[in-house]
Amino acid sequence: MRRGFTLIEVLVATAVFSIMAALAYGGLNSIARTRGDLAKQESDFAALMRAVGSLDRDLNSAVARPVRGAVGQMLPALIGASDHVELTRLGFANPQAEPRSNLQRVFYQLDGGKFERGRYAVLDRAADSTPQVDGLDVKAEDFRLRYFDGASSQWLDVWPPPQSKPERLPRAVQWRLRTSQYGEIDGTVELVSAWPDKAAGLVLPLPPSPIGTPLPPLPPPPGGGK
Repeated sequence: MRRGFTLIEVLVATAVFSIMAALAYGGLNSIARTRGDLAKQESDFAALMRAVGSLDRDLNSAVARPVRGAVGQMLPALIGASDHVELTRLGFANPQAEPRSNLQRVFYQLDGGKFERGRYAVLDRAADSTPQVDGLDVKAEDFRLRYFDGASSQWLDVWPPPQSKPERLPRAVQWRLRTSQYGEIDGTVELVSAWPDKAAGLVLPLPPSPIGTPLPPLPPPPGGGK
């Protein structure tokens, strides 16, 4: 005689299966959340590295090329404040050989907790010239800069110094970026002393400085860079 399952046995089996399924779902859900959190952290860290890498590359490519402002005023090759920097950089890619300069005017700033890079379509601006601002996908709490003056061997909070020529560049730029997720990171970029005129495509003359002349060691900022 065939004997089936009783109602109690079916209920017990169903309850056990439900408990095991809930435990399995909870474990899989936890793994999925962990993977999602790790993927977001990886994406945020990659964005941070791209942002500071872009800042370092632009500073390394700074050239002594002042520009004209929107009303025709002369703007120094590098304008720096404690929380903002604007400069002319070499290396504006031109794969289609367009009739334009290979220099570009860029700036970095912190706006509403977002780290941004801006760029102008032209070097010497017209009255309607506006920058294109690109978010760097980095949420920051603070952005600070300092500029090393080779003539006085001092770190300055603004650039250029008073009575300085507009094409003069700082010897080095130190930046600090503080984020809530990764804390504070910083870097010091020593600027190129001079670029060949042909490479830079400069319109205004560079101050005389032999290319390839070794520079003395850069003194550390006060407090050991902290």
